[in-house]
Amino acid sequence: MAGDSQLFERFGKTFAPQEVIFDEGSDGEQMFIIQSGRVQIVKRFAGHNHTLAMLESGDFFGEMAIVNRVQRTATAIAVAETSLLAVDRDGFLAMIRKNAEIALNVIDKLCRRLQNNHQQMQHFARQDGDASIALHLKAAHEEAEADGAVLSTTVDEISLSLELPKEEVAAKLDEYVASGILRSDTPGSVTLADPPRLQQIIDGRPTA
Repeated sequence: MAGDSQLFERFGKTFAPQEVIFDEGSDGEQMFIIQSGRVQIVKRFAGHNHTLAMLESGDFFGEMAIVNRVQRTATAIAVAETSLLAVDRDGFLAMIRKNAEIALNVIDKLCRRLQNNHQQMQHFARQDGDASIALHLKAAHEEAEADGAVLSTTVDEISLSLELPKEEVAAKLDEYVASGILRSDTPGSVTLADPPRLQQIIDGRPTA
């Protein structure tokens, strides 16, 4: 169709099989809509890569970059030769203004994706409680920074979120406080003091 051709001329990008579209931790300003091909979404967890999703034509990804401009939370890889529409924040808002159904579709898929990712993270957590607690602390810290606040979380919050025993969470937080990764300013809560060493735990690398 002529409209599709015009969209691809303006926003289109093509990736070869196994080509990385973006890396976890990189800055991003665009979301992507798959026109053809397949895309694998991979998350680094406890030193290993885990596939979060396999996306096909009509799916989108990378949307958080235009919602709140956070760093990429996963890596996207083209599985086959893949054609994408790369849309920045202004382009996406223009699309929404023209068609409200686009916004509803994005919200629906995003909610389903977040629920699925949460379930997968809980599965990984049960396999590696140490790394999952560290990952939770990192996510909470990044969220607090985005809101202009300081991370403050409790054993109860982490235990409930990750479905891990409170005793296991408390012991791990005490260990992080003793090693200087966390700081305990008030009873029952902690703040992040050493983000690089926390990242080492998430990556499965030994800390000094």
